[in-house]
Parts: sequence; structure tokens; C-alpha cells
Amino acid sequence: MPDTEIEITAELIRDLLRDQHPDLADRPLRLGARGWDNQLWRLGDDLAVRLPWATQSADALLRKEHAWLPALAPRLPLQVPVPQRLGEPSERFPRPWLVTTWVPGEPADRAPATRAAEAAVTLAAFLTALHRPAPDGAPAGRDRGGPLADTAEPFAQGLSSATERGLIRDPDAVRAVWEDAAAAPEWAGPRLWLHGDLHPANILTANGTFCGVIDFGDLFAGDPACDLAAAWILLPDGAADLFHATYRPTPDAATLRRARGWAVWRALGGIHIGDAGVHGRPGGKATWGPPAQAALRRLIATAH
Repeated sequence: MPDTEIEITAELIRDLLRDQHPDLADRPLRLGARGWDNQLWRLGDDLAVRLPWATQSADALLRKEHAWLPALAPRLPLQVPVPQRLGEPSERFPRPWLVTTWVPGEPADRAPATRAAEAAVTLAAFLTALHRPAPDGAPAGRDRGGPLADTAEPFAQGLSSATERGLIRDPDAVRAVWEDAAAAPEWAGPRLWLHGDLHPANILTANGTFCGVIDFGDLFAGDPACDLAAAWILLPDGAADLFHATYRPTPDAATLRRARGWAVWRALGGIHIGDAGVHGRPGGKATWGPPAQAALRRLIATAH
């Protein structure tokens, strides 16, 4: 995560707003979060400013959200950050930025869902609403949504590294889940709209259940198994079956096998990021480790 060369401050954001969206420039402004790609600053009570700061790919992801998410948001049953204004690159800040609606709630890596049945039904309703056929020209996934077998080499490297660091107790069981998923028949249906990045830091909770979904930078069209992995990543123990029974159309056996593989892949990534956070390495987030370990435990326990 290379830091941007320009320090993002409240003064900078206020100057950007004065230049391009002066009607918003006098609203209260405070830092909300520093994410993987973007910084999020609250703008008054109902808006937020998102500025790329740590990855070169963030520019394209913000423009993608601005282009596609406003049309998808009205049909979704949970709150999402709807783009309101696009800030263009300038001498002050040479990258695009967004003004979006603010979504209240606590990230699930800090406040996980505890009301299992309600969370399962809520998540299933959200993905049922999102997973509609996408139009021609809809974006493709960056490194997900295609054949799971394409991730064989990075998966093997990630599993080996995590095992060497003592983060994986039973690498053979983890590998077995992934290999079964990679051998499953590929998706033969239409390309469906997907969130593409449903990990605990991108879903918000309140009162023990889900209340919002954020960061649609990886929005793309493809195999729904990529998003259905969230059943093991986000839900409490024992809730995946209710999720699958509620989601429509009911996923077939091959889709569930692929979803388990994407869940293993995402959990492995979360374990590495969590370990980096514990040890102070760049890009680390200590809160990602526990939910990733819990997901891996669920996947192995239900392998048969």
C-alpha cells in the first residue's frame, strides 16, 4: 500500500470542494476511515468524501462506482454509498474523488453480526436483489469471478506462507476445500451483477445484524459464487444453511462448491492481512484476522 505523495487533510478537501462543489464546502468535515484504496471523510451528517490515497487502481474504481452504482442502488434493501458528485483531477489533487451518501453502522470486522437468523435472511435478500443479469459493457472482475483454478498458484503460495507462519493448523484440510471447489463445473448462466469484495470491513452492522454495504469499487459482472462466499465469511456459526435456503434462485451444488472455494481464498487473504496488522507490517489490519480464522474453521468443519 504505497502512500500517496499528497497528504490528505481537511483543508485540502475543503479547497477541493470550494473549487468544484462550492455549495458543499462549508459543511462540517472529519476523518471517517482510511481504507485499502481510499480515505473516507464525513461531510456533514448525510454525505462523505472518498479520495484515493494508497493504490493506483483506486482512480478507476471510483469512476466505476460513479458510473454504475446510482442505477443499482434503488433496488437494494440495505443502505449503500450512492455517488452524488464526481470530483475531477486538478492541480490541487491529481486524482478523481467522489462525494457519496453516508452509510451509518459499524464495520463487521469490529462489530460482527450476532443475530444469526436475521443476519442470514438480510444478507440473502441483499444478494438476491443485487444478483441480476448485467448489461453488455458491465465491468469484469479484476482477479475474481472467473475460473477458480486461475488462482491456483497464488493460493498455493498464500497457503504455504500462512502455514510457515503458524497461522494455519491443517493446511491439507484447507487445500481439500479449495481443490474440490476448483474442480466444480463453471458457471454457465448469465453474467450477474456482483459486489465482488464482501469481507467484514465492507459490511456494516447495527443491533446485531447487517444494516449497510460499502465500497463497491470491485463491482463487476460474473459468477455469483464469488459473492455467495459471504455466507461463510460474514455470518455467525450455523447460519449458512438458512442463507442458502433464503437466497433466490436457490444455488445449485456446483455453485456452492465454487462459493466455498472463494470463501477459502478470501479467508486466507484476511488471515495474512490480520497477521500483518498484529505485527505492524504495511497494509495490515489486525481486526481482519479473527473473522477470517472463524470462516476457515467453518469451511473445514462443514467440508463433508
